[in-house]
Order: sequence, then C-alpha cells, then structure tokens
Amino acid sequence: MPWRRQGGVECENGRMSAVWTEQEPSFLPATAERKIERENHKLEKRLCRLVGQAIGDYNMVEEGDKIMVCLSGGKDSYAMLDILLKMRQRAPVDFQLVAVNLDQKQPGFPEHILPEYLKALGVPFHIEEQDTYSIVKDKIPAGKTMCSLCSRLRRGILYRVADELGATKIALGHHRDDMLATLFLNMFFGGKLKGMPPKLVSDDGKHMVIRPLAYVAEKDLVRWAEVREFPIIPCTLCGSQENLQRKQVGLMLKEWERKFPGRLDNMLHAMQNVVPSHLADGTLHDFKGLTATGVASDDGDKAFDHEDFPAPGLLPALQVIKL
Repeated sequence: MPWRRQGGVECENGRMSAVWTEQEPSFLPATAERKIERENHKLEKRLCRLVGQAIGDYNMVEEGDKIMVCLSGGKDSYAMLDILLKMRQRAPVDFQLVAVNLDQKQPGFPEHILPEYLKALGVPFHIEEQDTYSIVKDKIPAGKTMCSLCSRLRRGILYRVADELGATKIALGHHRDDMLATLFLNMFFGGKLKGMPPKLVSDDGKHMVIRPLAYVAEKDLVRWAEVREFPIIPCTLCGSQENLQRKQVGLMLKEWERKFPGRLDNMLHAMQNVVPSHLADGTLHDFKGLTATGVASDDGDKAFDHEDFPAPGLLPALQVIKL
C-alpha cells in the first residue's frame, strides 16, 4: 500500500510512522517574549517529532488501540499524555487514550490534583486506590531501597487495571536517559548487557508495554513541564531516597552530557546498533563453531589494527560552538 500523509504523520497498513511536521508560524520581531515563545514552539515540535519517530520505528500505536497512559503526577508522565493528545489530533490511525493513576495512599498525597487536571482536559481517566505505601514501609527496613518491591506491586495492579479497562497497550513515561541509566545499572550491578526496551511484552505475557518517550532527553521534559505548568506531585517513596544507585548513574550521565554534548544520543544509537559477533555472549554468536573460510568479510575482526574514532569536535553530534 502506498504511503498516506495526514497532518504531517504518515502511515502504512494502518500503522503510525513518519515524523511530526508543522508549518512555521510567522513570528513578530524578536522581543524577549517572542524569543521565549519561539523556543517553546521549537521544543514542542521536537518533542512531537521524537515521539512520532519512536512510535513509527517500533510500531507502538495501531488502528483501534486503547492506550492506558500511566500517570504518576511526575513531569515525564504528564508530558507523555500531553504529547500523545497532540499526536492523536493528527494521527492517520484512530486510537483512544485513558489516563490511569495508582493512588498508593502516601501520607499527604493531594488526591484532588489529578482528577481536576484530567477533567479539565476532558481525558477519560481511572484512579486506582491501593495502599501499597504501607506495605512497602512495613516490608522494607528504614534506609533500604524501596524501588524493587514498590515496582512489583505497582506492576501487578496496573496489569489488572489494563485488563479491566480493555486496554491494548500500556504506555509508560520512561525517557532516553532512563533507558541509558538502566543499561549502565545492569552493567555495573547486574553483570548484564541489558537496557530498557522501547516496547516489550509484559512478564505475564498478556500486555504490550510501550515507551513513547524513548528518544526524548530528560532536559527537554524538564523544560516542557515548566512551559506547560504541570501540577507536579512529588513522590515520598523513591523520590525521597537520595542515594539510590539510579540517581548516582543519572548524575554520571548528566555530567557526561555537560562535558561532551551529544554523547547520550550516541549511546542511544549504540543500543540500536548491536554487533553480537563483537561481544562475548556464546548464546548470541557461535564462537565455538567459528572456522576460517578464506572468504573476506566486512564483519571480520581486524585483530591487529588500532581502531580510530573521530575526535569529539569532529563528530556532528558532539560539536561545541563557542560564542
């Protein structure tokens, strides 16, 4: 079937693809206010383009989907819902969104904020009330990491809610930096070369989980939350644990990006360009059965050659411009 274009989003066989396009507005003279407006518009276009690209690359959204958008009250999930709503207006396929929040009964949780916000948007939503906070506090000793138990409890509840709502996809708000942090956490502490995929089947085998923000940098989500003035709700469980390994890895990534702009994007590209024959996992590549065939191969290892990499300033993604 030939490609169809609708509002800047292409589709083929009922699948979303392509990138976000939009006509440039005519801006007034570059006053300070207009500069801010222009930058905000560029940010919105970038977010829509990157989300649209991830959706197309991994076939995250299909005709007739009912997507359960997991909304925690943090900047990432607010942005995910916000961008998906914008995408749905121009999408070449028909899909529904339903926002779901798990009220874990944390003390002082402002339970009125999300319902009021979602009602104002006109978005269908469901608030699931489950006291996982007390369970986690009871089972995990003070000072220990709560993430593992909390995430297991949350996951089971959300899978059940997805079944009850008839959702075909579960959308989570993890972004590019989360995916990279998971890669390093598994390398440093788990002994695995394992990241966080943009799309996967749930551990119970019943649900399709998608991460539409897979290509989006966290710094852009921080800015977008400020632009949109999302009513952020802080988490008093994991959000209050300052020495988490994930936070330490996150700080490492931020420092790399500060010193070497573009490095995180290159690492994301590396996750999409894996060469099993140049790693060491015998289950992915038959090292034991290798034989010299006498036939030249581009995949062959140049064992005695020094591998040259471009200097940071010569890589397009790493160029630093001095003003």
